Amino acid sequence: MLAMNYRGPYRVRADHKPDPVIEHPGDAIVRVTRSCICGSDLHLYHGMVPDTRVGHTFGHEFIGIVEEVGAQVETLKVGDRVLVPFNVFCGSCFFCQKELYGNCHNTNAMSTAVGAIYGYSHTAGGYDGGQAEYVRVPMADVGPVVIPDDIVDDDAVLLTDALPTGYQAAEMGDIKEGDTVVVFGAGPVGIFAAKSAWLFGAGRVIVVDEVDYRLEFVKHYAQCEVVNFKDVRDMALHIKKMTDWLGADVCIDAVGGDAAGSVAQTVTGRLMKMQAGAATVLHWCINSVRKGGNVSIVGVYGPTFNAVPIGNALNKGITMRMNQASVKRHLPRLIEHIRAGHIDPKQIITHRVPLEEVADAYHIFSSKLDNCIKTILIPPRAHEVRKVAASVTN
Repeated sequence: MLAMNYRGPYRVRADHKPDPVIEHPGDAIVRVTRSCICGSDLHLYHGMVPDTRVGHTFGHEFIGIVEEVGAQVETLKVGDRVLVPFNVFCGSCFFCQKELYGNCHNTNAMSTAVGAIYGYSHTAGGYDGGQAEYVRVPMADVGPVVIPDDIVDDDAVLLTDALPTGYQAAEMGDIKEGDTVVVFGAGPVGIFAAKSAWLFGAGRVIVVDEVDYRLEFVKHYAQCEVVNFKDVRDMALHIKKMTDWLGADVCIDAVGGDAAGSVAQTVTGRLMKMQAGAATVLHWCINSVRKGGNVSIVGVYGPTFNAVPIGNALNKGITMRMNQASVKRHLPRLIEHIRAGHIDPKQIITHRVPLEEVADAYHIFSSKLDNCIKTILIPPRAHEVRKVAASVTN
């Protein structure tokens, strides 16, 4: 099969790999019809995530057609059109029973701290991802969800991670009616966090980024105010000025360790790797939120040390919540929002690129070229596969 192949930092290419096979009777093989490049993939692409091995296939946002099922799979059949949450989870452990699917205890033998994720290095379990023609999906009775007929593919693929993660970012902020919410980061997750903040009752939403075209996009898509941090000398002071000197009620970190905006953080976190990435936005969140406010973190950081102003958080009485999104928990509600027209996920897609051109797609997305917001990868014969699957199900 054709698949994205990691060759080292800033080096990916489309290459041929063996087709995945059923390894356990609970597995399914899914032929991919859509996959995405996620901002989190850039942490791998930039070499920030440890144990990202040459030959690994990225991609934790994908949908497709079930091509084969193991002997024990009961909920799926060949020909089903499915979306696959980015979490790999068992559904039965202590954490899965609490719908903390990103914290599953049984699917990542590499770490007791990190949940298992498709296509996210061996730190996250070593599972190959969906930037390929085929994917092996373990525990297929638990993770994949059959896509309703009225949900189009471009919306469905954004339900595998980006939209649920942005939605959970707003949920973890415990937004109250009328709250002022500041979202740091105008990438896809930040855009969806800003849009979701209104669904939880926000009275004011402000998005901070440095890229003008992304700020222009989110301003119209999420009907929010925007701030370019390149124009601001002191971010916390600026947010306080905008909020009657109180600070925001809720701050959301939708950036993570790739953050710009601080020379010291960039040097120690991204260049010298003395931290698990640049903690710039964590500082901004803690220092910009009001006393007794809430900080929600969905930006990705590495597993090692970060220099964080925890004393400020303590003295201000801040509540901090963070986690990988539990995608499957949010799907019923998000599908309702899509059907009701409250949110149109596919509007953020700006680029549709053949899988064969994955190297160019990563370069465009990473370098923020061509006004890129969200990139969809289309495997060879994806449309043909869909027609074959339809004939099976009919």
